[in-house]
Amino acid sequence: MAIEKYRLRSSAPSLIQSSARSVAHAKQLGYSTAFLCHSHKDEPLVNGLVNLLQQNGWRVYVDWKDLTMPSSPNRETAAKIKSRIEATNYFLFLATSNSITSRWCPWEIGYADGKKDIEKIIVIPTRERMTTHGNEYIDLYRRIDLARDGKLAVFSPGQNKGAYVSSLR
Repeated sequence: MAIEKYRLRSSAPSLIQSSARSVAHAKQLGYSTAFLCHSHKDEPLVNGLVNLLQQNGWRVYVDWKDLTMPSSPNRETAAKIKSRIEATNYFLFLATSNSITSRWCPWEIGYADGKKDIEKIIVIPTRERMTTHGNEYIDLYRRIDLARDGKLAVFSPGQNKGAYVSSLR
């Protein structure tokens, strides 16, 4: 399965605001932290996903919300992305047509695969109409999808039973 794009687009902005000053501070406060790999072209989907994850007790790093990032990608950008991937608990890949064809996203997931435990890399497949994005990763990594009750859950490859996102640390 996959999360419908309309669900991400329509997720109301969360009233939950992170009081964390950094990833380390968020961890001290007990939040799960994640680096979100995505295409900048998917901003509405990113905002919706971040809102859903915040509602489940997560704090998510999004590079274009980082004021310390260079305005144009360069070696400093790559170094900061590597650092953020390593510093967060999880690496999330928002699978869309844009992220799959991006130049940066395959590099980021490859870097994460070499640095993180496989259980800490999670794909969020998306679907719009009859098209699903992210199938090429489903047998490699865990995925975030909706449980039968509509809550966000994480499923291992080939499994239909999982754990609620809110329970992961």
